[in-house]
Amino acid sequence: MKQILLTTFLVITVGVNCIEFDAKICDSLPQFDGRLRERIANISTDVQKIIDYVVNGADRGVTYNELAKFVDTFGSRLVGTKNLENAIDYMLDLLKTEGHDNVHGEPCAVPVWTRGKEWAQMNSPRVKPLNILGLGYSVGTNGTVLTGEVVVVKTFDELKNRSNEVKGKFVVYNFDFKGYGESVEYRGRGASEAAKYGAIAALVRSVTPLSINSPHTGMQSYASGVVKIPAVSITVEDAELFGRLAARGVKVNVSLYMEARMEAEGTSRNTVSEIKGTDKPDEVVLVSGHLDSWDVGQGAMDDGGGAFISWRALSVIKKLGLKPKRTLRSVLWTGEEMGLIGVQNYAKEHASELSKMSIAMESDIGTFTPFGISFSGTNTTAQCIVNEVLKALNPINATHMSLGKDGSDIDFLMAAGVPGSSLDNRHETYFYYHHSNGDTMTVEDSHQLDLCTAVWAATSYAFAALDDMLPR
Repeated sequence: MKQILLTTFLVITVGVNCIEFDAKICDSLPQFDGRLRERIANISTDVQKIIDYVVNGADRGVTYNELAKFVDTFGSRLVGTKNLENAIDYMLDLLKTEGHDNVHGEPCAVPVWTRGKEWAQMNSPRVKPLNILGLGYSVGTNGTVLTGEVVVVKTFDELKNRSNEVKGKFVVYNFDFKGYGESVEYRGRGASEAAKYGAIAALVRSVTPLSINSPHTGMQSYASGVVKIPAVSITVEDAELFGRLAARGVKVNVSLYMEARMEAEGTSRNTVSEIKGTDKPDEVVLVSGHLDSWDVGQGAMDDGGGAFISWRALSVIKKLGLKPKRTLRSVLWTGEEMGLIGVQNYAKEHASELSKMSIAMESDIGTFTPFGISFSGTNTTAQCIVNEVLKALNPINATHMSLGKDGSDIDFLMAAGVPGSSLDNRHETYFYYHHSNGDTMTVEDSHQLDLCTAVWAATSYAFAALDDMLPR
């Protein structure tokens, strides 16, 4: 499991460098001729049927209602819990009712981390309860209450420069939020960096640009050969409070109690269903999101919305009687939050099939108003085909394509050479609610979910209906 954690941390902290696609290059590309454009245009009639059916027709509001029923019934779905497995059983039954083909779960080993009871408070200069959430894989306090002074730092460099002040104290990371990819470093390795200098615990400012005194949890990793100390998320407000007090020379004393611990390894499942292709059933277009969530909120945004537009894409195509040439496969990943475990297992177990996967699509950065999709493929003809397909989404203003890798859920598939795609949407507020008690159904909007479902169903169908796989 250690290798999974270290690999995953690298994946989620690399960041995304998508660039705008220049469609002018398609005009001078011999492979992208008038016949290919015409074949793509012929698919646009079916694309319009999908859009009309989802946004204005009988399917309007269905994604929202199904998602609300699901998250209201199961709530949060931490990997390794009976609740997640009950949710997976529910989905398997639902997908069979929806008429999907080859509905099944694919088992994989998962870690079982238990939060247990936890609390913290500031003891001086005044008594104040602290809102905290232990970070994934954190150790607890061994049945004791840790008490000590805090050292507040903004960067790892400052921590190193003040390392002689750290022993026997709490390290508070009050970093400046500079985007998720950069700031999540403090959550991911803050505990081990602090432990190198003798800290007793790490209190990490929530990785969010906006807070209403609510902490945001997430996964962290322990470096090998370094003592494991408790790692917790604290609110932006408390991190800044500690920062102001420290700047005035006021000593701050806090206490922390945590029962967090690792249990024995468990088993979970990726949830798989299909629409079998008519002409080329061994070739696959994959759509995906992850079904597990953190143990706070409802997991409606991260990633209930992404998971539900993925399986619903197949249901829409099925209800309309459309027949894709190649197989459309929906995969609802498990164990994403604790290390991309489901997709790693899938990439390993299906390694021999990945050469026949035309594209892997994932949605895990919100299901707000869509712009279009990103595309990781480097083949220029493939880029032009994707761009041409998106033109048919003009009625819902979702024609935008950016180039680059976006979305860790399919990173292991892209690493194996599969072109990847992620839903591009107006997710400016995503990290307001991410990994917090605020991730509830209230964040979701019925019309926006319809638009995202339409984008997902239309594009995945178009890629499955093309005469050939996307070139690599």
